[in-house]
Amino acid sequence: MADTRIGAGLSTAGETVAAFDEAAQAARGQLGQHDVDLCILFASRSHLDEIDEGLATVTAIMDPAHLIGCCAQGVVGGGQEVEHGAGASVWAASLPGSAVESFHLIATLDDGDASVSGMPSPAGTDLMLLMTDPLTFPAEALLDHLAEEHPGLPVIGGIASGAQGPEEPVLFHDGKPVDRGAVGALLRDVDVLPCVSQGAAPIGPEMVVTAADGNIVLELASKPALAKLAEVIADMGERERALAATGLLIGIVIDENKPAYKRADFLIRGLLGADESSGALAIGDHVRVGQTVRFHVRDGDCADEDLCEALSLQSVALRGRSAAGALLFTCNGRGRHMFPVGDHDAGALEDSFGPLPMSGFFCSGEIGPVGGRNFLHGFTATMALFPR
Repeated sequence: MADTRIGAGLSTAGETVAAFDEAAQAARGQLGQHDVDLCILFASRSHLDEIDEGLATVTAIMDPAHLIGCCAQGVVGGGQEVEHGAGASVWAASLPGSAVESFHLIATLDDGDASVSGMPSPAGTDLMLLMTDPLTFPAEALLDHLAEEHPGLPVIGGIASGAQGPEEPVLFHDGKPVDRGAVGALLRDVDVLPCVSQGAAPIGPEMVVTAADGNIVLELASKPALAKLAEVIADMGERERALAATGLLIGIVIDENKPAYKRADFLIRGLLGADESSGALAIGDHVRVGQTVRFHVRDGDCADEDLCEALSLQSVALRGRSAAGALLFTCNGRGRHMFPVGDHDAGALEDSFGPLPMSGFFCSGEIGPVGGRNFLHGFTATMALFPR
């Protein structure tokens, strides 16, 4: 494959045109005279009122073949995470010998079933980048469809966290704001390493689901699910109890054929509620009888360890090559909500690969592959690393 070149720029200027100009000029400068095959823009809500002018500014500077992006609660650029206040992050890639096709998807609901229009054929795609509107697009339904029709296709991205109401133009496609659906790009003949770091700490033993209905776990190990959870809580140490007080999670084993399960073998889902009369637990996914589960808690120390381990595996996968750049989609529940210092996830990327062109945003849900299948996650960091 031809040499991949990536540039990225970040601005915290409050005035929209000035911010987009600064970020785009920085990205353009790193690319030199190379064509921009794909440009991605992430912007804070403070820039939404003048987003047309901002997009026009980036388009004039970058002259990209494709421009997509979204409005977010916070943005990432370089080794920085701008969690609050104004932020504009521009990422641009020159991908000679590769093919890029951007898209804007619209979902139509009919009696609870969703149909999606606007999707080009993903055949031969090495990576799908995807950013969705939280109010008008069923991200999980699309991921389920792709798993059936295009198994093995990695999808990386997230749900735009800048939306506060319906019909807000929080997505960008072809250099213009759009107020619904999803935007993204298909990348073909591109060398890319997708990565997901979940970062939840397991508590208690592994248990088999012995009765369930949809997303309701009725029994674990032949006992009411709530009773088994009470046993786990009773055996917790003081630190685990403090973590559990911020919200319990449950991990579902992805591949039951493994002889033993590591942390990365669990798909982490939220524990949504409990029914004391029946002893049932409601969780954030469907489960079936026979699946293995384990309770988890959000834990900054575990998340740090998990991310470092994931990045170490990516470093090995580079096989001695350097990284041209990266995209980072991190949960809006991470950052300083999870870690004692700022810039944690972006900083970990730079610690692993050195200073590199990087952009991304804080998501209301992150998209990435675990165990060979794409899922919508929470409290994760999902990444796409582009070797040079």
